[in-house]
Amino acid sequence: MTFDIDFVDPSFAPGTGTPEIGGFSSFETLKMIRSLTDFNFIGYDVVEVLPSYDPSQITSLLAATLVHEFASLAALSAKEDH
Repeated sequence: MTFDIDFVDPSFAPGTGTPEIGGFSSFETLKMIRSLTDFNFIGYDVVEVLPSYDPSQITSLLAATLVHEFASLAALSAKEDH
């Protein structure tokens, strides 16, 4: 699964090259990702993160949190396979 950070509203993730007004909040994004437990993804990545566009680094923090959530989904999937 590829997650494009510009899915998130720029007020929550300004560090992207193509900000999309009216996107999801960080909370809504994490809630959606956490709901994907019934899928068997084989890989994950986060794209369009440009830390130099975000002095507060909240975009990078969200991207790192998403990677953690992806690892959690992979662990849940592996646990269910055994």
